[in-house]
Amino acid sequence: MGSTLHNFFTVVMVAEFIFGNLSNGFIVLTHFIDWVRKRTLSSIGWILLFLAISRMVLILEMLLAWLKYLQYSFSFMAGTEVKVIMLTWVVSNHFSLWLATILSIFYLLKIASFSRPVFLYLKWRVKQVLLTILLGNAIFLLFNLIQVNKHIEEWMYQYERNTTWNSRTSGFQRFSELVLLKMIMFSLTPFMVALFSFILLIVSLWKHCQKMQLNFRGEQDPSTKAHMNALRIMVSFLLLYASYFISFFISLIPMTHQKGLDHMLSLTIGLFYPSGHSFILILGHANLRQACHLVLRQLRCGPKH
Repeated sequence: MGSTLHNFFTVVMVAEFIFGNLSNGFIVLTHFIDWVRKRTLSSIGWILLFLAISRMVLILEMLLAWLKYLQYSFSFMAGTEVKVIMLTWVVSNHFSLWLATILSIFYLLKIASFSRPVFLYLKWRVKQVLLTILLGNAIFLLFNLIQVNKHIEEWMYQYERNTTWNSRTSGFQRFSELVLLKMIMFSLTPFMVALFSFILLIVSLWKHCQKMQLNFRGEQDPSTKAHMNALRIMVSFLLLYASYFISFFISLIPMTHQKGLDHMLSLTIGLFYPSGHSFILILGHANLRQACHLVLRQLRCGPKH
């Protein structure tokens, strides 16, 4: 049974890795070509470009983590190797979460309609707001890196002092749990911001639909369509974001009696977020969707002789 589950999770993880890299690679390539042609990108174009790059790095980090786990226990990896893997994962995870959250804020400010002076002020200065958030959470990232690096240094010191297998394994277990708790704590903020943006967008849609009914206009006007499209993307983001959190908790609280399967289950669920949400972004954005249709049409027709 354990061997069957092991093979199943391995197949799913490889499929998620391929699918995630294809989706994110497509977004990167499309926007890179667009940038080369026009020598400029829109605000949402830059967000999607760097979001896709951060997710490709995150997916690669998660795959490397699994390959290292197959090769040997993390507790016997070199200290420098652990530091590179952990810090790279922290950076890619940070930007993967925060850039998606910034995308949610962008939808809110561009699509929602509120008459409050504060909202109108932010709406008129979308680029400055997004840049301020990005620079502000860079300080957040720096603090996170300092904290994680401190834990790594402490673990390396304990690692050199302990010589038995049990002490090294238990030491790494405590270290990994501490790092995961830090990641959960630092990841809660962008999740709450995205959730707040989602709630405000729902309120804006409700008010907009009320106004349409009073004016006896149809519900399929451009503003309603924009609201619905943004809400679909944000719902998928929040659900996949939640699954990403669940993968953290599975790593902290074993769900099966076999530790290796716990790790595989955690990675399998965790990969849903960076792989699946990017595909939903392709379906939700007109330019990406059209480019995808063009590529599929070319593949279907095949090379012309």
